[in-house]
Amino acid sequence: MSFSLNGKVAVVTGAGSGIGKAIAIKFAQHGSTVCVLDVNEKNAVATVNELADKNLLARAYPCDVTKQQHVIEVMNAIAKEHDRIDILANSAGIAHIGKLDTTPEADFDKLFQVNVKGVYNSMFAAVPYMKERKRGVILNIASVAATVGIADRFAYSMTKGAVLTMTLSVAKDYVKEGIRCNSISPGRVHTPFVDGFLKANYPGKEDEMFEKLSKTQPIGRMAEPEEIANLALYLCSDEASFITGTDYPIDGGFLKLNT
Repeated sequence: MSFSLNGKVAVVTGAGSGIGKAIAIKFAQHGSTVCVLDVNEKNAVATVNELADKNLLARAYPCDVTKQQHVIEVMNAIAKEHDRIDILANSAGIAHIGKLDTTPEADFDKLFQVNVKGVYNSMFAAVPYMKERKRGVILNIASVAATVGIADRFAYSMTKGAVLTMTLSVAKDYVKEGIRCNSISPGRVHTPFVDGFLKANYPGKEDEMFEKLSKTQPIGRMAEPEEIANLALYLCSDEASFITGTDYPIDGGFLKLNT
């Protein structure tokens, strides 16, 4: 099977919903044992149960990525149970709407804790196990907001810019130790967050606003989480063994075709 992950142990953060869940499912479908991490234990268990119904291997690990010691304990437990960590996909993240002067300090700090420190904590805890085996793959979920100005996304853009540059730094620092590190920069993706955002902010106009947001991508629609997962699968497979230190936009033409 192309892009086989047979025998691999993959850790996916934020795998209880959205892009993280799609990545966890895709990895499991291609043979990986998937460790489903999410701060929401109910969502993590739901993902595992969905995989179990298909006879796919997965286990739920409640995990708050903002707390380093907790993340270390979870990674240690995974490594003890499976003897290794082959793949880390950092999908845990939160969004935020606001400009500089409409972003409260508490919101800024929360975005940083989850989107930046969460990625740092997960890599910090997993990399020693990859170094030990002289191999491993890290995939971070950045965003088109990391490289282009998007209205009302000040703090969110800050965090995704940090994710992108952390990716490049880790790729350079550990390339000699057999660890690859790349990132994906999605445009708008149709996740439960989008539906919740539209319902909360545009009651009665959800369909109209969904269409408007979809058309900001030249391709004329939002991505589906599975499409992001397809790229994640490739980058974490052995077929991508010559790729590291690279960010991959998957944005329906948003970065290059908008004028």
